[in-house]
Amino acid sequence: MADATMLMRFRISLLRVEPTIWRVIDVPADYSFWDLHVAIQDAMGWHDEHLHVFALGEDGKRARERLGLSMPDAGDGIRPDHEVKVADRLSDPGDTVIYIYDFGDYWRHAVELIDTHAVGSTLDLPRCVDGERACPPEDCGGDPGYEELLEVLADPRHEAHADMVAWLKRHPGGHWPFDPEAFEPGGVVFRDPAAHLASVLQDLNR
Repeated sequence: MADATMLMRFRISLLRVEPTIWRVIDVPADYSFWDLHVAIQDAMGWHDEHLHVFALGEDGKRARERLGLSMPDAGDGIRPDHEVKVADRLSDPGDTVIYIYDFGDYWRHAVELIDTHAVGSTLDLPRCVDGERACPPEDCGGDPGYEELLEVLADPRHEAHADMVAWLKRHPGGHWPFDPEAFEPGGVVFRDPAAHLASVLQDLNR
C-alpha cells in the first residue's frame, strides 16, 4: 500500500464495573505510552486530573515494569512513559497491559492490543471506533462509589438523592443530566499528546 501508515487497535475495558464500560480505539503504531495515555483519557471521558501508570507484566501483586508521569529523581520506580514506544512492549494481538488512573479512586483498565495493520496515510488518527456506556464522573469514589452513585440516582426517594444530583450539577466534567448508558464514538475529541505533555510538565515545574 503506497503512502501507508501503521495503526494499532486497542480495546480498553474498565475493570470491576458492571456492565462493562469499554472503548475500541485506533492509534498510530509509533505512539509512546504517554500518547496512548492521552488517547485513553479522551476516549474514556476522563479529564487527566490525577496520576496514572501502565503496569506491564502484572502478576496480581507487582508489575515487571511501570510507566507513567514521573519526575526526575522521584524514586518511585516509574519510568517516564513518553520515553517508551508502545510497539516495543505490545506487539501481538492479545498482548495486554493494565492502565491505572487516579491512585485514590484506583480505576483499573485492561488495555488489549486487538490488531496492527497498514492503512492509508490520509486516515485521521487517533480515532474511537466503538464503545459502550458513559465514563464514571471523576472523584466519585472508584468502582464502589460509582455503584452507589447509580443506586442513589435510580431512587428519587433515597435520602442522598438530592445531594448527589447537586454534586453532579456542580461537577466540572459536565455530568448532569447523567446517563450511564450514553456514549457516542464519533463524539470523542482527541487532544494533541505532545502539546498536552508540554503543558503538564510546565505545570509540574512551576
